[in-house]
Amino acid sequence: MPAPDGGDKRRPAHPDAMLAAPDVAPPPPPVPPLPNPSTGSANPSASLHALWGYLHPALDHIVRAPTNNPSKAPAIDVSYHMGVHTAVYNYFTAQSDSSPAPAGLAGFPARFAVHSDKGKASGADLYEQLDRYYADAAREIFLGVPADDSALIHYLVPCFNRYAAGAQSVSRLLNYVNRHYVKRAVDEDRGWLRLADVLDAVARTIREDDTREKVQKRLRERRSEELRKWGFREGDPPARVAQIETYAEAASSPDRVVPLAAVAYRQFRLEVIEPLLAAPKLKVSKGGKKKRPPPTNGEKPPLPRGRLARAAKELLESKGGDEEERRRLAGELAIALRTVGIRVDHPLRKKLDKFIPPEER
Repeated sequence: MPAPDGGDKRRPAHPDAMLAAPDVAPPPPPVPPLPNPSTGSANPSASLHALWGYLHPALDHIVRAPTNNPSKAPAIDVSYHMGVHTAVYNYFTAQSDSSPAPAGLAGFPARFAVHSDKGKASGADLYEQLDRYYADAAREIFLGVPADDSALIHYLVPCFNRYAAGAQSVSRLLNYVNRHYVKRAVDEDRGWLRLADVLDAVARTIREDDTREKVQKRLRERRSEELRKWGFREGDPPARVAQIETYAEAASSPDRVVPLAAVAYRQFRLEVIEPLLAAPKLKVSKGGKKKRPPPTNGEKPPLPRGRLARAAKELLESKGGDEEERRRLAGELAIALRTVGIRVDHPLRKKLDKFIPPEER
């Protein structure tokens, strides 16, 4: 009831209530799943063009669509997911029925099969199309790189996290490509580690009386030696071994057939990381000699660094600000470099790997 003088008899707010935190805006809603596009009477598995037209919206949504959480890719509708799986399965099946199997040699494994350039293995065209798609997506990220070195890592880390989340989601969506095409290519000795890569080293340890089992054991040991370069240790659980092998696959050359997630990481390395790691070329003087920076304090002049190395140096040596945030960015950049196949002995990895959280090492 109002007071006679027109004032308000309500009690003043309690001091604790006055100090309460202001209302916090709710987080934005997640990106809704992409619905299954209508194909009408068209058969999405009739040709690569038709299949790609059906897949492409899903890929763009998963890999490129804006999201509130860079570590989680946007979803597609369950019916779209099933439609993609069915279309890919039917496309591969149709190709397998119309393409003759590679001619093999009696008594030899599939890796010694004779392949014709005219008849590619079923799924090769889709695999190559996905490879080009990831190259375009990674190149798009590179074209958005800020000109200021101080902003480079702040841009690159969330971009990679978003790209990697999309790549993992697409790998699950198109797992049939991994199981049908990639696995067969690896069995045919077209994977990241080929027989020719290890044959010389293994041949020096083989004796005439060795059995096939002993030779295969030496080949497995040689593969383990290669994986040790990426952190493999005897007794590692299968999940860690698979993760380590992904690093080696991402480091392989583009002619090697690797699982789809590694294809994406490899293209990110080729299109984004390696250009940023490349040091600027030294200017050539009139006499044909390369000009080096002038020496300082009688010491040898430092060689020019790539943009990413300069940005990392600026991040780690900057004063003030949030030290914990700088360490987090350095650790996530180190994880990104490892994931895309930058070797452990690279100078930038040596500098940044110590910032990786212990549970991620």
